[in-house]
Amino acid sequence: MCAETLLPTKLAKIVDRFKRRSNPKQKYEQLLWYAKKLPPLPEVDKVESNKVSGCVSQVYITAELVDGKLIYHGDSDAQLVKGLVAFLIEGLNELPPTEIIRVKPDFIADTGLQVSLTPSRANGFYNIFKLMQKKALDFV
Repeated sequence: MCAETLLPTKLAKIVDRFKRRSNPKQKYEQLLWYAKKLPPLPEVDKVESNKVSGCVSQVYITAELVDGKLIYHGDSDAQLVKGLVAFLIEGLNELPPTEIIRVKPDFIADTGLQVSLTPSRANGFYNIFKLMQKKALDFV
């Protein structure tokens, strides 16, 4: 069974975009492009309850439910990690919480990013995703 068939459409497209880039430098450039698109997170949201644990960088994720769909916002003090945050926000935003909870983290390996990222960043990517799922669970 193919992992991406279980992914929400936007997330599957982003994963596919990363799969097509075989060069690690291109994957980095793609992450930095996502980082530039991410709107800044207000300082008031940079609190412990929004902080991603297990990240070397400072990473924050907020979630609000609007018309039955989750809207995420996030930020990081490291550009590459900010790109990972933007990647996940773009892929999971505006989905019902139940759909986000069902996403398996296998897609992270499908991107090929773990080859390009340091082990601590790859682990951070997973931790960001898990916090986003936890915030989705809070709305179920």
